Amino acid sequence: MTVRTTAVMSAAMLAVYGRGGPAKVRHMATSSLVVKATAGKNDPERCNQALTVAAAAVASGVPVSLWLTGEAAWLAVPGQGDQITLPHATPAADLLAVVLAAGTVTVCTQCAARREITEDALIEGIRIAGAPTFVAEVLADGAKPLVY
Repeated sequence: MTVRTTAVMSAAMLAVYGRGGPAKVRHMATSSLVVKATAGKNDPERCNQALTVAAAAVASGVPVSLWLTGEAAWLAVPGQGDQITLPHATPAADLLAVVLAAGTVTVCTQCAARREITEDALIEGIRIAGAPTFVAEVLADGAKPLVY
């Protein structure tokens, strides 16, 4: 993990939990989390909610798979996350970096094709995959899917 990634994860933890630190829980779930983000610039609050939950799960040690679908597919292109701004929220690009550092990030095949986003246009480490892969991930033992 780079110094920047560590700093971003620290900022994400602060944004998610506040200065008091994480809430006390009896134990962290051993399952994985599959988060499907369907909004981007068209609905920055819903987009940021998906990214915040995914980043918080990563920061808590939960295995995370983030799917970027619909307008959220643009987040996978360098510089596009910077265009999503929301008051009192950690920047989308920073949250995405947290998830990418320790989880997987996938752009929906059809969503990428409709927007003419190709594999070589993506942020390094992000992949393009289709519905069969999504279904396999959400049906895996212990997986918890969330759609925003």
